[in-house]
Amino acid sequence: MPHLDLPQSSLAPGLSPVTIHYREFGHGKPLVFLHGGWGYAVYPFDRQIGTFQSEFRILIPDRLGYGHSTRVTADMPLDFHSRAAAETTAVLDALGLDRAILWGHSDGAVIAAMMGLASPDRCECLILEAVHYLRRKPGSRQFFERFAAYPEDLGEETKKLLAQDHGEDQWPAVVRRNCGVWLRIADQVKRPDEDLYEGRLGGLTVPTLFLHGSLDPRTEPGEMDLVRQVLPHATVRFLDNGGHSPHSEEEVFEECNTIAREFLSAAP
Repeated sequence: MPHLDLPQSSLAPGLSPVTIHYREFGHGKPLVFLHGGWGYAVYPFDRQIGTFQSEFRILIPDRLGYGHSTRVTADMPLDFHSRAAAETTAVLDALGLDRAILWGHSDGAVIAAMMGLASPDRCECLILEAVHYLRRKPGSRQFFERFAAYPEDLGEETKKLLAQDHGEDQWPAVVRRNCGVWLRIADQVKRPDEDLYEGRLGGLTVPTLFLHGSLDPRTEPGEMDLVRQVLPHATVRFLDNGGHSPHSEEEVFEECNTIAREFLSAAP
C-alpha cells in the first residue's frame, strides 16, 4: 500500500509525524472512500473499485489508528468526526487534490458531511451511506456496551477480517475505542434530539446523495426523517433489503452502485 507522512494529525496532536496508508486504483476524477468505525476490511469497497475504477481515480485512506496507518493508544476524542475531517483534508492536500468526490460509510459518512460543511469548495459532491445524525443511539446502546467490553464475542469471520486489517494484536483495541467513544458521546447528551453536527447540517450546500439501508440496525426510528427535514434538497435513496453496509452486501450492492452512478452522472 502507498503511504504519505503528515507533520501531525488532529486526531492525535501529540504524535508527530504520522503515516497514513491508502489504497489507490484507476484513474480519472478523484473519488475518495472514507471507511466506517471498524476500518476497511469488514465493509470493503471492493465491489465499487471494480465498477468505478475505469472512470475514477479511487483513493481509500486508513485514518489514524486504523489499518496500516500510525497506531494510537488513547481513547478517541468526543469530536473525532470533525478531527478526522481535518485529517482527511490534510491527506487531500498531501496528495495534491484540490477537489474530490467523497463517498463515506457510517462514521466515514459523518466525516464526509463535516468536510462538506467546513470546506465545500474541496468537495465535488458527497455520497453519504449509512450516515449517523443523532448523538445518542439507544437502540445501539447494548451493541456498543457488549463489544466495548468483549470484542472477542464477534463472529469468527468478522474477527478474521479485523485481524487482516489491523493486526491480530490490534483489532480488539480498534473495536473497543470506537464502541467506547459512541457510549461517551451518548453520555454527554442532554436532549434526545442533539445531533452530531450541532444543528449545522442544514447548511450543507454540496450536492449530496444519502444511501441508506432500510434495515440498518444502527439507525434510530425517525433518524432519517430528521435528515430529510434539515436537508430537503438532498437526494435520499433507501435500499429496501439493505442493512448497515449496502455497498458491500450481496443482495443490494448492484442497486447501490447503480444509484451512485446515476447521481455522479447528474451531479454538476
